[in-house]
Amino acid sequence: MTIELNGYYTLILATLVLLLGRFLVVKVKFLSNFNIPEPVAGGLVAGVVVYLLNLLFGLTFQFQQQLQTAFMLMFFSSIGLSADFSRLKAGGKPLVVFLMVVAGYIMVQNTVGVSLAAMLGLDPLIGLVTGSITLTGGHGTAGAWGPVLENKYGVVGATTLGIATATFGLVAGGLIGGPVAKYLIKKIHHPRLPQVSAQTHLESVAAAQSLYSTRHTETDDRSNDAMFDKPDEIRLITASSAIETMALFAGCMAFAGVMTTVAKGSIFELPTFVWALAGGVIIRNVLTHFFNFDMFDRAIDVFGNASLSLFLAMALLSLRLWELTSLALPVMLILAVQVAVMMMYATWVTFRVMGRDYDAAVLAAGHCGFGMGATPTAIANMQAITDRYGPSYKAFLIVPMVGAFFVDLVNASILQLFTQLPFLQ
Repeated sequence: MTIELNGYYTLILATLVLLLGRFLVVKVKFLSNFNIPEPVAGGLVAGVVVYLLNLLFGLTFQFQQQLQTAFMLMFFSSIGLSADFSRLKAGGKPLVVFLMVVAGYIMVQNTVGVSLAAMLGLDPLIGLVTGSITLTGGHGTAGAWGPVLENKYGVVGATTLGIATATFGLVAGGLIGGPVAKYLIKKIHHPRLPQVSAQTHLESVAAAQSLYSTRHTETDDRSNDAMFDKPDEIRLITASSAIETMALFAGCMAFAGVMTTVAKGSIFELPTFVWALAGGVIIRNVLTHFFNFDMFDRAIDVFGNASLSLFLAMALLSLRLWELTSLALPVMLILAVQVAVMMMYATWVTFRVMGRDYDAAVLAAGHCGFGMGATPTAIANMQAITDRYGPSYKAFLIVPMVGAFFVDLVNASILQLFTQLPFLQ
């Protein structure tokens, strides 16, 4: 028996999933320690409930897809609208070099995934799902590519597998970053900071506030602290800026719709969400560099993060866990190899290319974070190292910019290249 739910009920359930996720992240230390997003925490519980209802009573649920698609496009539009290429110049040569290192790893990650999938008798496209779609891309990219692989390429359970793999990646990325960095730091004989016996007042306040979903600061000036990867930061926006931002999102989505239609059947045929991302990049850089338009990043961040949360909640409500039973063992084998490859690449490539010094070791920890999980995991990895061994201003400048903005552009381009390979068609 299939129960169809319209957009209103879909939105209500998605909101309840987010509230459940927030409760779980606050109460369960494991979830907060590994930066598991609230929609993922709540959505996986919802997915298990849906699975049990199907197993015991034969019930399936059909949720309104148009709303989910709209939130997905808004999320990728926000990534594009945040990608100001002047930041590449601000980051200098090290940022460009690190981006090239990351691009190289995405190629390696997909090659490993596709090769192992073929060797294990699976659809090679599953190798992309266990590659950069989920590990470098995270839950947002997994949820976006899933329907494309299912509908266009016939990969059964791609969305469900993608969400599960992305969750594994978050945990794995948080586990391997610290050991890799500690090994490298020991190798270069970098001293550990002397231990401080007591916390300062500011440190104790920060520690107390970290228990809550919303973070506070000692100042209301947020003009220079509006990063996309901080979804719970307080941002001051106005009704006019919100309307202005909505117009920008609408422009990105309109561009995506037009280009999807125009490019259909040509060599430029791309998934709609990739066009939305590209539209955001074009609109952002044209308006800021040619018309001196003051882009309101804080509003873009708020809309983008809210859209991502709702999109993920809706995607997780639609999980069909029963489709994964035959894939569990082969997929776990592929993921185990991916973890090993990430550690070796960070040690032998990222560390060496970025200078073989303390900053390079911290960057390696950050790369493990978003190479397997997400930018918040990368930041958490780096903070765990710098708390013990001292600050790394270079790493904290480069990783957020690459992980939050530019890696999605690179990943989308490389994934599109892989999907065009003859043996993956």
